[in-house]
Amino acid sequence: MKILISNDDGYLAPGLIALADAMAAIADIVVVAPDSNRSGSSNSLTLDRPLSVYQAANGFYFINGTPSDCVHIALTGIMSEPPDLIVSGINQGQNMGDDTLYSGTVAAATEGFLFGIPAIAFSQVNKGWDQIDAAARVARDIVERRFDNYGKPFLLNVNIPNLPYEQLKPPVATRLGKRHQSEAVIKTQDPHGRDIFWIGPCGGQKDAGEGTDFHATALGHVSITPLQIDLTHTAQLEALKKVLV
Repeated sequence: MKILISNDDGYLAPGLIALADAMAAIADIVVVAPDSNRSGSSNSLTLDRPLSVYQAANGFYFINGTPSDCVHIALTGIMSEPPDLIVSGINQGQNMGDDTLYSGTVAAATEGFLFGIPAIAFSQVNKGWDQIDAAARVARDIVERRFDNYGKPFLLNVNIPNLPYEQLKPPVATRLGKRHQSEAVIKTQDPHGRDIFWIGPCGGQKDAGEGTDFHATALGHVSITPLQIDLTHTAQLEALKKVLV
């Protein structure tokens, strides 16, 4: 099996290194990741400047662009043939509910999915890399399932509680929960007295009921959510047609 690995925390991130080590035990790997932290970059592609590809001493490729850039360039400019699977992460912090719209970790997996390649995004629930080896072991367990009887291509979003491997409860299939709207921006000033703004924290949990990713991870389960790209609001199509008559 050939696996392409990327992330949004950058090529030096402990989560990426742990994921690469876990995947190298079961597959031939290629790692292509951003040169620095690109969290929150979503599915953006860099179109206003050229991008450069470098290679670190450990063989990892790194690019001065977004996670989507990394996967796009890997598939169309670095690899001679497409991989069997793309994995992204392990992210420092959860990507659940509305987070998936902003997540660079999920975006890297999504870019592969758009190329028709199965893809999985992995995140830890809490920041700090605590129990990262356990999370990497979970990632390997999930990849080894191979999903032979599952539809392909697929796009899976996996969130792993920061617990020792033996304390983690079995993976469960979940839907995305919902958050309240984000908190207000944080306004301050630069040294020259000009107003500057920091994006505020994400909103709290609004829908964290049974069956959601929030609920499953709170109970110690590994959450696996199948994602899709079709944004069409099919329930509103007929209403829209009537408005346009």
